[in-house]
Parts: sequence; structure tokens; C-alpha cells
Amino acid sequence: MKFLLVFDFDHTIIDENSDTWIVRCAPERKLPNGLRNSYQPGHWTEYMGRVFVYLGDNGVKEDEMKRTMTTIPFTAGMIDLLGFIGENKELFDCIIVSDSNTVFIDWILKAADFHKVFDEVFTNPAAFSSTGYLTVQHFHAHHCAKCPKNLCKRKVLKEFLDKQLERGVSYTQIVYIGDGGNDLCPVMFLKKNDIAMPRQGYTLEKKISQLAQSLSPVQCSVLVWSSAIDIMSYLKLHIKE
Repeated sequence: MKFLLVFDFDHTIIDENSDTWIVRCAPERKLPNGLRNSYQPGHWTEYMGRVFVYLGDNGVKEDEMKRTMTTIPFTAGMIDLLGFIGENKELFDCIIVSDSNTVFIDWILKAADFHKVFDEVFTNPAAFSSTGYLTVQHFHAHHCAKCPKNLCKRKVLKEFLDKQLERGVSYTQIVYIGDGGNDLCPVMFLKKNDIAMPRQGYTLEKKISQLAQSLSPVQCSVLVWSSAIDIMSYLKLHIKE
């Protein structure tokens, strides 16, 4: 009996958006209007690429970025939840599927000593160039019309589950914990026995309830959370069953 816990990162594990938090490193903690207005829907990764060029052009170095990123607060109760999962790894496989990037997630998890809780992290690859600029790439290519061009979380989840099945690993239940619009696609892939946990007051919760109102509800159960303690209570209850 094993659970698969799938976490989004921004506004789920951490209480902020890592990509907008990095703007604190910019001169006067803000971006020029032209850069800020250059974002086009579905092309966030490209936009962040331009932000990183701007930061690099303004002499923002890796160590300053790292210091800034590791001050992001975790969501209420999340430190307790991740501690609990870490103590019960025999029951839980745990992955992150996020539109952030490898550098930010790595910094934040390692600083808080939570990197061992997660078996895999699926996010946009990032690295510092030889000139010290942070660069970011698309996670993969896909054909899903619902998702941003660089990442379909349903595709990631499905491929992960297929790979696990080949290894002989199947899960009693998938628990999907997220907040954003791009978490709806993988939630719609979940089956009757699985559970979606949208964060209260965020886009994912609203989109799930719109589907229910239009009489095409998701197949899985839904449990809304406001503190990660709610998630921990659910897991503790189901371990006992």
C-alpha cells in the first residue's frame, strides 16, 4: 500500500510565486514597464528568460539570487507536513510538478533540508551560463491545447505512472496538491479513488467548482485545504485504514 503525493510548488509548497519573488533582486525591486508588459499568455518561460537577462545585465549574481530565494516563506503548515512525509517515506512516494525551475526549487528545498522528501522534481531546466546569467528552458514539448506551451502536468504525471508500473510500482491512491489553473489538466486525469486537494481561494478550486456546476465534475474526490495541516490530517487518517 503506497500513496503518490504530487505537489505543485509556487503558492502550494511555498507561499509565493518564486518567479515573481526574484524581482526583489532587480534595481528598486521592480522591472521596467516594457519588460513587465512583454508577457504573452502561455509563454511564461520565455518571459522569465527576459527577466533573467535583465537581472544579469544589472549585475545580479548567483549568490544574491540564492540568498533572496531562500527567504521565501513556506505555506502555513507545510513544514510540518513535509516533516511528516519524510518520517513516513515507506508509505509515500512524493514528486513535484512545477512551472518554476530546477535552480529555484533546488535552492529552496536544500536550504530547508527537504530535498530528500521528494523522489523526483519535474520542472523547467535552469542553469547559470559561463557569463553568470540564469537561463531557463522548456520542460518538454506536448500537444495539449489546455496547457502552457512548456509544460503539460497531465503528460508528466501519466509518464511517471507508466514508468513506475514498468518497475512494478502501483499506488493505492494519488493525492494531487496544487493551486493553479495549470493543475486542472492533471486533476482531470485522476480516477475515482484518487483525491485532488486544491488550495482554498485559488484558481484550481474555482475551476473545479465551475466544472461541477456545469455538470461535468472531475472523477476524483476533492478536498480543499487552507493549511497543509489539513492535508496532514487527511493522510494520517488514511494511513490507519
